[in-house]
Amino acid sequence: MIRTLRALLAAAVLAGSLNAFAQQPLDRIAAVVDEDIILQSELDRAVANIRGQYAGREAQLPPADVLQRQVLERLILIRLQAARAASTGMRISDEEVDTAVGNIARQNNLSVDQLRQQLAKDGLSFGDFRSSLRDEIVVQRLRQRFAQRISVSEPEIDAALAAQAGGNTQYRLAHILVGLPEGATAEQIATGQRKIEGIKGLLERGEMEFSAAAVRYSDSPNALEGGDLGWRALDQIPTSFAGTIRGMQTGQIIGPIRGPSGFQLIKLEETRNVGAGGDGQKVTQFQARHILIRVQEGDADAPAKAKLETLRARVVGGADFAQLATENSQDNISKARGGDLGWFAKDDFGPDFGAQVALLSDGQVSPPFKTQAGWHIVQRVGTREADVGTESRRNQVRESIGQRKLEDEWNRFLREMRGEAFIDIRVGAAPAASAG
Repeated sequence: MIRTLRALLAAAVLAGSLNAFAQQPLDRIAAVVDEDIILQSELDRAVANIRGQYAGREAQLPPADVLQRQVLERLILIRLQAARAASTGMRISDEEVDTAVGNIARQNNLSVDQLRQQLAKDGLSFGDFRSSLRDEIVVQRLRQRFAQRISVSEPEIDAALAAQAGGNTQYRLAHILVGLPEGATAEQIATGQRKIEGIKGLLERGEMEFSAAAVRYSDSPNALEGGDLGWRALDQIPTSFAGTIRGMQTGQIIGPIRGPSGFQLIKLEETRNVGAGGDGQKVTQFQARHILIRVQEGDADAPAKAKLETLRARVVGGADFAQLATENSQDNISKARGGDLGWFAKDDFGPDFGAQVALLSDGQVSPPFKTQAGWHIVQRVGTREADVGTESRRNQVRESIGQRKLEDEWNRFLREMRGEAFIDIRVGAAPAASAG
């Protein structure tokens, strides 16, 4: 099966079934998570799925008890995120889940029935898959809402662009994390430091590969992926060690580094140069004003067109276009600015609108024309050749910095949520309960 479906199957098995307890009343409870539970059968399925992903590489997996703990922590976080999303009023309808299932099937060139058959072949019920997919959608929306808190300032963008001045190198990183709780005691910090130093010693002596050590020892959510952090530009790397990364050699390991989550070891796996990002990209931009008259479905076009013809005649006769736009336009955003749309490329407002603007001379007013938004007249104010490469780079850097900030804040949010929850783990060496 292709990668997309395999990834979804893995997520589905990790998420488990919310109805499993009703189906298996004698199933043991692996953990209590606030008012929810994780069943032993769910944990077993998730562990088996991870073992299947490591078929032929079983030696890289940690001991059975460590693997079980890592997988259980993932299940706990999934439960907590879904519960938090539900508490904010987020609900996913059956129709939305149906749409998501259909999209997944199409992406894999399957019908929904064929997808159902493939799930059964891989040992997952269709009900469990839908349930986990619902959780995945609601968690994504929770993260999107969380992202609204993130802001990136212009000085941050300027600093990142200055750091990129010598080129546009990306770095593929991996890490090992020894986590520390919020408000860690001196003893906990000392224990964590001894552990990370011990891991570093294993690596320096060549007794274990970095990825295998990450799987076995890391407390990071991506431990089972060998600690892989993927490709990152400098502005996507925490500033505390971005400068150090820039001077590293491929294969080099730095650390321990003390961060908000605990102690880390960082390895530079690869580097690549992705070019300068669009220098010299010129595009014609227009500045224009418009007056919009909306037409509801089923209404005749003639009244709107006639009104705009009258307004155009008044402009040609000397009336102020901006004043007429303020008084008559039904575009509530631009009317407050006298119909001003600012600077835009030809197709920014759709090909029909752009084609009309491109036909005008500066200062000229178009005849009435129709787009999906309604009927318009447009006055072209000016044109310019803009270097969109510069603006494009700033937007890319803004997005990169925002993603790094979101990742940092989201991980902090997950740690806080985990610390505040009542967690009663009933598997492993001994039952353990914690409450924030």
